[in-house]
Amino acid sequence: MSYTVQVVIMPLKELLDPQGKAVLGGLENLGLGAVTDVRVGKNITLQVDAASKEEALRIGEEAAKKLLANAVMEYFEVTVL
Repeated sequence: MSYTVQVVIMPLKELLDPQGKAVLGGLENLGLGAVTDVRVGKNITLQVDAASKEEALRIGEEAAKKLLANAVMEYFEVTVL
């Protein structure tokens, strides 16, 4: 069966996010000062052939750990849609 697996990768909260700061500055320049923080990450969608939802989730987590995310600087969340 085919499953859609979503991997969301974000910089660790303890680390500076230069892209997020740049977006925040741009929003402030546009008069959207109500926005107080921005974090910029990645959203990756995988189509996975697996026998079960649990197996699809395991495959997505393995892909994130081995290739998609940098464990030193990022954390990830994997969901099966």
